[in-house]
Amino acid sequence: MATVTRIRATRRWAMLALGVFAQTASAVMVNGMPFLLPALTDRGMPLATAGLLVAMPMVGMVCTLIAWGYAVDRFGERIVLAAGPAVMCVTGVAAAMVTNYVLLGFLLLLAGTGAASTNGASGRVIAGWFPADQRGLAMGIRQTAQPLGVGIAAMAIPAVAHAAGFSTAILVPATMAGLAVVGCLAGIIDPPRPPRGENHSDNPYRGDTTLWRIHGVSVLLVVPQATLWTFALLWLHRDGGLGLWQAGLIVTATQFLGAAGRIGAGIWSDRVGSRVRPLHTVAIAALVSMAALAGAAWTHWWWAAIPILFAASVITVADNGLAFTAVAELAGPYWSGRGLGIQNTGQHLATAAVPPVFGALITAAGYPAAFAVAAVIAAVAIPLVPLRTAR
Repeated sequence: MATVTRIRATRRWAMLALGVFAQTASAVMVNGMPFLLPALTDRGMPLATAGLLVAMPMVGMVCTLIAWGYAVDRFGERIVLAAGPAVMCVTGVAAAMVTNYVLLGFLLLLAGTGAASTNGASGRVIAGWFPADQRGLAMGIRQTAQPLGVGIAAMAIPAVAHAAGFSTAILVPATMAGLAVVGCLAGIIDPPRPPRGENHSDNPYRGDTTLWRIHGVSVLLVVPQATLWTFALLWLHRDGGLGLWQAGLIVTATQFLGAAGRIGAGIWSDRVGSRVRPLHTVAIAALVSMAALAGAAWTHWWWAAIPILFAASVITVADNGLAFTAVAELAGPYWSGRGLGIQNTGQHLATAAVPPVFGALITAAGYPAAFAVAAVIAAVAIPLVPLRTAR
């Protein structure tokens, strides 16, 4: 029995690693395309046109997250974790071979639809195979895929684009996706599900607001997170007087600390036996840290502003894994794919709204006002956390 348990535990962690790799490949495809902007604009493409082109994978992903979630609930995790990266690989390779920008945009859109598959499927594998007292840790590790993907994209895509052209750079996520297909087909096993019945397959959204409240909390708390990701470098450079390389180093360091913070939040939730109680604490901490950052930015106390920025960068991403795990657990084995799709769709739509809305706010009133508004939005999330739920 001990040997079987050890093998099963090893297999669980191996499947987590495969899910993280597939999710990282998706992150490189979706979040890495903006790193092609220098290469595209150097070829004479207007910045607005180039921006639209590199946004296509994100558009494709947002439009299909819920559909892929339904596919997970209907057909299982293994087939989705293979099919989505296969789409990403094929369309990425095709995109690297075309010269027509309209066709390139269409292929990047299709690649984004494939990238969407890994969000819910990798989360369902964790929810299905890991016991409750390890699930927070496992989901926290899974949530590091996004900063890992951004880091890989930042290092690889501009370098490849400079050396071999922007089309060749698209092969970076396409190759990763191809490897993910092989790995997931070989290593992923669909988690066991109980027989369909009244307690397992009923719509968890019907007659209960718990999941909707968690979705709402996540949408609100992603605003401070996206505000820091989008504007921290520019704020440090323009208001703080730091060089771009210095500001970039600080922002990169906050990404790594944020990844560690996601894992720490997951361990915390395992130990207290709840996802929503830590989520409530994180929402309060997000309010405090963003308000403190607004104050430091307004007074130009840079000796305080940079340490607060590090703290806020860790705090504002800590809710992601907590909410994701809570949705997977509360939605159940036959609805968690769609629940995670809804969760990601709301967060991505809110993230997409931050650059134009907060960019206009910063132009009109400055960075302190933007950080203060983000703090207010975090405050709105606090009473929405459904503390009465079991987990």
